[in-house]
Amino acid sequence: MASKDAQNQRSRSLPGFLPGASDPDHGLHISPSNPGNQVWQRGPPPPGSLPPGLEYLSQLDLIIIHQQVELLGMILGTETSNKYEIKNSLGQRIYFAVEESICFNRTFCSTLRSCTLKITDNSGREVITVNRPLRCNSCWCPCYLQELEIQAPPGTIVGYVAQKWDPFLPKFTIQNADKEDILKIVGPCATCGCFGDVDFEVKTINEKLTIGKISKYWSGFVNDVFTNADNFGIHVPADLDVTVKAAMIGACFLFDFMFFEHSLAGL
Repeated sequence: MASKDAQNQRSRSLPGFLPGASDPDHGLHISPSNPGNQVWQRGPPPPGSLPPGLEYLSQLDLIIIHQQVELLGMILGTETSNKYEIKNSLGQRIYFAVEESICFNRTFCSTLRSCTLKITDNSGREVITVNRPLRCNSCWCPCYLQELEIQAPPGTIVGYVAQKWDPFLPKFTIQNADKEDILKIVGPCATCGCFGDVDFEVKTINEKLTIGKISKYWSGFVNDVFTNADNFGIHVPADLDVTVKAAMIGACFLFDFMFFEHSLAGL
């Protein structure tokens, strides 16, 4: 145990070393001139029983999600499967997410479509699976609202994101594997974000304390009108459980589908 603690202390003492390389002396280092071109490489997990592939999340207090633009969909005006890059605060990619859904659902069910989002690390290993069933999205249908199932690793349920009925504000809860409420997410009354960011506050269950937020970053009028590409930031305490951070990533995808999928809605 002492040797592991010494190894972890050594890794933290090397600010240029990206966690996860097989050997800190020969690992991947940050390029100060252009850190955004680097990717994080998986390596030995820290002490504890973290789900495989989620070790790096334990170090992050900011997770950036960037939706990739599908040029074919822009040209043809069709709805294509969503793809997202998940990055750290330095802009280095740590995961990649791809939506799996059928064309019929994307065309006729649009933003309400059922789908599966598979999240892989930079080695191509699937580490998180997000399942979204076909559900309603209206305050007039309080019995069948939106819900996501989070698996990490695939096949092991670690949590849920569930929409809660409210006549005025978009509200959601982060739940554990037993569907017990852990945190609440409360959005603004208007999610159009015409000239600024849209913030969804992460709160304790009684809503008295705000511990973080999920922000949809405003990328400018031209980008928002003519593309469906959205950028999000998840701001949470670094010591938050990694399975809850995985659920926050899933919540980000859900908000994109519900509120920002169509370009005019994401202004």
